[in-house]
Amino acid sequence: MMYTASMKPDMAAGPTDRQAENENPKRVYLDNCAYNRPFDDQSRMRIFLEAQAKIYIQRLIVDGNLRLAYSYMSVYENNDNPDPDHRAIIADFFKYAEVVVDYDRMDDVEHLAERVTDMRIKADDALHIACAIIAKCDYFITTDDTILKRYCGHDIGVCTPVQFLDVLEENDA
Repeated sequence: MMYTASMKPDMAAGPTDRQAENENPKRVYLDNCAYNRPFDDQSRMRIFLEAQAKIYIQRLIVDGNLRLAYSYMSVYENNDNPDPDHRAIIADFFKYAEVVVDYDRMDDVEHLAERVTDMRIKADDALHIACAIIAKCDYFITTDDTILKRYCGHDIGVCTPVQFLDVLEENDA
């Protein structure tokens, strides 16, 4: 099953089971793999679970239980998305961000990204991670196996959408 515009989650459908008054919500940065996961072929269980987790994370952001950051890299990669409906849905979600790392921080981003590429992570992915660190995010959420295996820094937690929800559950326990 593919995620389509008509299947877009109802962001006004009432509160989640987490308190909207969360005093110190985590700040997250989703890479484009994570943003696009609901549009992938849902016939594989891993993809389906990651898509559902990503949609739930979106809901937590909309409800104010998580804080979102994105960057010029997010916009750049999303603008390259060949599907105009997917591109529009993702771009529309950026309005929930409280932090944007824009081009004016490019020198800082590139300097930090050099350290990340030393971990054998592709340059574009390293720029995303650097943007997330500069945005002071707690977690970088991705479905990219290479990033998940190779990132070994201590500046930010790197995890899948499902792993991130596990972290939230552990913190609530």
